[in-house]
Amino acid sequence: MTAEPNFVLDLTLALGCSAIGGYIAHRLKQPALLGYLLTGLVIGPFGLGLQTDVEQIQGLAEVGIAFLLFALGVEFSLTELQRVRAIALKGSLLQIGLTTLLVCSVSLLSGTADSVLQGIFLGLVLSLSSTAVVLKTLTDRGETATVHGQVMLGLLIAQDIALGLMLAVLPVLNQPDALGPALAIAALKFGLFLAGAIALGRWVVPPLIQHIAATESSELFLLTVVALCLGIAWVTSILGLSIAMGAFVAGLMISEIDYADQALGKILPLRDTFACLFFASIGMLIDPHLIFNNLGKILELVALIMVGKALIILPIVMRFGYSLKTAVKASFGLNQIGEFSFVLALMGLELGLITEQRYSLLLGTIAISLMLTPLWINLAPKVADWLHNLPVLKDFLNQAEEPKLLSVPGDIRDHVIVAGYGRVGEVLVNVLLSRGYSVLVVENSETAIQRLRNRHAPLVQIPFVYGDADSELVLEKTYLETAKALAITLPDPTTTRLVLQRALLRAPELDIIARSHTNEEIDVLTQLGAREVVQPEFEAALELGSHLLNTLGEKSIEIQSVLDWIRQDRYRSIRPVPQVGEGSWVNTSGGLVIGDQGIADKAKTVA
Repeated sequence: MTAEPNFVLDLTLALGCSAIGGYIAHRLKQPALLGYLLTGLVIGPFGLGLQTDVEQIQGLAEVGIAFLLFALGVEFSLTELQRVRAIALKGSLLQIGLTTLLVCSVSLLSGTADSVLQGIFLGLVLSLSSTAVVLKTLTDRGETATVHGQVMLGLLIAQDIALGLMLAVLPVLNQPDALGPALAIAALKFGLFLAGAIALGRWVVPPLIQHIAATESSELFLLTVVALCLGIAWVTSILGLSIAMGAFVAGLMISEIDYADQALGKILPLRDTFACLFFASIGMLIDPHLIFNNLGKILELVALIMVGKALIILPIVMRFGYSLKTAVKASFGLNQIGEFSFVLALMGLELGLITEQRYSLLLGTIAISLMLTPLWINLAPKVADWLHNLPVLKDFLNQAEEPKLLSVPGDIRDHVIVAGYGRVGEVLVNVLLSRGYSVLVVENSETAIQRLRNRHAPLVQIPFVYGDADSELVLEKTYLETAKALAITLPDPTTTRLVLQRALLRAPELDIIARSHTNEEIDVLTQLGAREVVQPEFEAALELGSHLLNTLGEKSIEIQSVLDWIRQDRYRSIRPVPQVGEGSWVNTSGGLVIGDQGIADKAKTVA
């Protein structure tokens, strides 16, 4: 009986070993995707050889890319995409063009490329960044809604669109006469797809999803969403465009309808499962023997490429009006070589644009750059702070960070400063205005500032400062010393901490309320000096619990006493992570137990 590949066994092995690798990475305080990548290397054909059918695993990995981009499209929405439209379109063209030009020049001078054609090919391959790795890293860090996160995602989406043009151009790169028609056909395909997507998103998808949701069948809803995501991704692949772009557009179609949250909730478990396979499949492509035999050369290439791309991207981001901090984070996040570069490299090998040896070196370089991405993103804030403190750059950075757009009266006082005019900040501003309080908004998105102007004009003009809230020059314009309070509603945890620290340096007695993103951050922000720290998920749970207890017949005054005590105790009694010690709780048999006395007894003490 001949041995045949056992797909179920391969899939189980890939998922099980990835879970172990992710757990080990988590215990070592490293991103889980590093664990997935290393798992693929260990069990892959160049490691222990436990995987017998790598191609099928890589086929499923493409599904992981589709789900990743679909979820991004649902969360991103057309409104948020509009915020980074300028840098996504113009910035990506600059980045791809400059990277290709620089790589072509260096490769010709160093002898890496034998002709201009090969130099251009290498430039195109190295110009792409990894949508999947960057998106996964930003999602794990909770930074997809931050300014640097949206800048990075905008540039990545534009690169995915450009990939379709690259795939069309490569086969005729050495045929100048055929280059124009190839570009025209690629542009036509993209135009037809875009027109079809707009028509589907406006007239077909909303009523379809509405009818499916009306059946109240969870299975039908999930099947419809998955079919829509993969179907549109398949169409883009047939047209010679990227799967990622099709899945992202499918997500955008869903994002503008009422059932977007339900669709996202259904797709997230599938996204995480198949994304894990994608990262493991990247690890399976790594040949340790090749890397060890050419370690010096590969590390040299990785260093040159990652530093070079960062130096190209950084000034481009700053050129579009973003701060140094945002530019550093974006450049450090996009300086790897993308997963779709594997596709271009393979096509180049088939077309004779690259030798077998250089192809192998390129694969090793791409894989290592992908593995280093989470570490570079973690390092970015420290590098930004270091650059800020360099005397030679201080005057230039101060001038660059000086708020260029502000509307603040010189005699403003007794006002509430709201740092961040996103979804949370906008609601907070509306609440304060409805009660007659003076508000000053700090925001670094020009689109959000425009929305602030349009929403309340001409009845009231809300003072605002355009810039990064953690910049000392921006905080100086907010008149912290005469303010009543500061509310920090920013989506970026690091920026939140910096704003809190720098605001208290200028106004030590200022009442500061901060939004927390994780359980651990509650204690950190409190220790840094925040008078009140709000965790949105906990607050939602408290309100749900309040209504439920009221329905069950509890007295309103007792319910309110319980909620007041939980908030004063900084949610310790309801946090999902057990805390050991006197007066702490442990989670046993699904119930909460208070160490010394029950919640109700403590609530009575507070009342």
